[in-house]
Amino acid sequence: MTYLLECKDLTHHYQDPLHHQAGVFDVSFTLNKGHRLGLVGESGSGKSTIAKILSRLLDVQEGRIQFLGQSLTSFTDLEFYKKVQYISQQPQEAFHPKRTLQASLEEVCQNFKICKTKKEMEEKIHQLLERVGLDPVLAQQFPHQLSGGECQRMAIARALLVQPDLLICDEITSALDVTVQEGVMELLEEIQNSSQTSFLFISHDIALVSQFCDEIMVLKDGKIQENGVMSDVLRNPQSDYTKLLMKPYQEEGREP
Repeated sequence: MTYLLECKDLTHHYQDPLHHQAGVFDVSFTLNKGHRLGLVGESGSGKSTIAKILSRLLDVQEGRIQFLGQSLTSFTDLEFYKKVQYISQQPQEAFHPKRTLQASLEEVCQNFKICKTKKEMEEKIHQLLERVGLDPVLAQQFPHQLSGGECQRMAIARALLVQPDLLICDEITSALDVTVQEGVMELLEEIQNSSQTSFLFISHDIALVSQFCDEIMVLKDGKIQENGVMSDVLRNPQSDYTKLLMKPYQEEGREP
């Protein structure tokens, strides 16, 4: 069976003792096409390290990663980022601070040869912004002029331009208020239902992950504590750490 994504014995050490992100140790998991895998853990658990390795923002030190049956390193940058897009907690980082959002989105279209004409490019961007719930006139502004929720939706639109097979979402709702967060999650649900895009959804919030994902992987100190079908893990968690993450929500009467 060919998985969309397969990681085997993934290990990454940080050499700098002052580095605040956790390394990862012997992490193995798979993700099928059209599935949503939630990666959960507290700050410093190694979640973002995994996200950055899978996004080729960090090198693979040890272990093996295959995407659609091929080594992660066998793809050119253009080939890889046509298939995999990374969205971070800081959506402004996806855009040039001194260029309008329209210019940044057009650059993506040009780099990936998505549209043949200027008019076609403008129409595609217009339609995509409407799809993610944004007024297309916002594209004429600069990143700092948008609210956090607007900028996050703009970053999602940028990622969707290339129609990727996999979206890696790294704590993308953690800086948003509850109402805006709900809107973003509804958008991700619509994207997955309409396109069968796969998701690696990373969060410290196990309740949020349980509402969106069908599989879960729990990480602590760079090591997997639990990995399985979401409903099975929530009904009968095997790891004490998973139980600890679930406890605050259960005490509030909110079953994750």
